[in-house]
Amino acid sequence: EDGTVSSSFAKFITEDELKAILDKAGAEAGDVVLIIGDIKNSIVFNALGALRQEVAKRLDIIPEGQYNLLWITEFPFFDWDEDSKTWVAMHHPFTAPMDECLEYLETDKAKVRAKAYDLVLNGIELSSGSIRITNPELQSRIFTLLNLTQEEAYAKFGYLLDAFRYGAPPHGGMGIGLDRLVMQMLGCDSLRDVVAYPKVQNASEPMTGCPAEVDDLQLDELGIKLKTE
Repeated sequence: EDGTVSSSFAKFITEDELKAILDKAGAEAGDVVLIIGDIKNSIVFNALGALRQEVAKRLDIIPEGQYNLLWITEFPFFDWDEDSKTWVAMHHPFTAPMDECLEYLETDKAKVRAKAYDLVLNGIELSSGSIRITNPELQSRIFTLLNLTQEEAYAKFGYLLDAFRYGAPPHGGMGIGLDRLVMQMLGCDSLRDVVAYPKVQNASEPMTGCPAEVDDLQLDELGIKLKTE
């Protein structure tokens, strides 16, 4: 109220930087400014998304009984992996890049967008999909950019690359998560409320007792060997 900022974060920035943040946020006396930061964009975006929904619920500004659908399109094709210091496919390597972005594949991966899309209902992702690559040269090009040698690509996906050479029609798809759709229709807050055998917080399932140890007979039936350290 007296114009000062109360924050443990303020000691890490200068007065000019703090003023710039407040001006950018349009903050006035009595306002709360929430800042999320991390080296990974995915962590920031997920945290802000959860925070935004929680604030909206607490302020009771989400209309009840309404269904608002939204398409999210043209996702980034590549994502920078900080651990491996390499570019990886954000969705998967079979997603087609936007035609106008092909020229940036080798020169500016951050500019490349994908023919990928999400369907969102009331802030909850119902489905994710994409248009697929059907050109063998483009698919091989993508594998190379993801640091797969030609030998590795053929060892893992040779059947696909060979099939493309016989011709494949443009195709794509998506699949709606039925449990998420039912959760929204019933007004539930958790998938545990609408699935038959929900997991608890430690990822176990009380009804069947899984995950559980497997015996040697089960391993033999499946041809699986366990490697001991």
